[in-house]
Amino acid sequence: MSRVVLGVAGASGAALALATARHLTRLDADIDLVVSSAAERTLLAECGDTALADLSAMATHHDRANIGATIASGSAPVDGMIVAPCSMRSLAAIANGLDDNLLTRAASVQLKERRPVVLMTREAPLTLAHLRNMTAATEMGAIILPPVPAFYLRPENLDQVVDQIAARAVDLLRIAPPIALDWKG
Repeated sequence: MSRVVLGVAGASGAALALATARHLTRLDADIDLVVSSAAERTLLAECGDTALADLSAMATHHDRANIGATIASGSAPVDGMIVAPCSMRSLAAIANGLDDNLLTRAASVQLKERRPVVLMTREAPLTLAHLRNMTAATEMGAIILPPVPAFYLRPENLDQVVDQIAARAVDLLRIAPPIALDWKG
């Protein structure tokens, strides 16, 4: 059975966290969840009153202030991490090794252990600081996956777009056969 850390930062796109958790749950993966305070606000604003509870029901929810949690150690048997969505603040902290909360510490641990870290960075337009932080995170081994729609699949609604992007993130962990829809040509 796979074990994945799911970080949820405060950027817009909170539905990505729920879709990612649903995909991981369907794969029978154990999910260690860390939600930033800004993400709690975004989940409420974008996904409704039950979003945080729905997300927590699919995972082991860790207190973001507890940097002594098991996922803050490289000895924890984790297969990788997804930050969905990843705010520019969390990206900057991860890119610069600022392990100031459990979300950024868990990402740092995954990177030092050479495990996959997928950052679903969410901001537009991008500043030079954002681009440099993306470069730094990539140089350390992170995968930058902005939530860009696969228009070629001709999605009929936003839920299909979100579901496909979340599936791509899960696929990048390589814990199961691919689940994202593929281009048929």
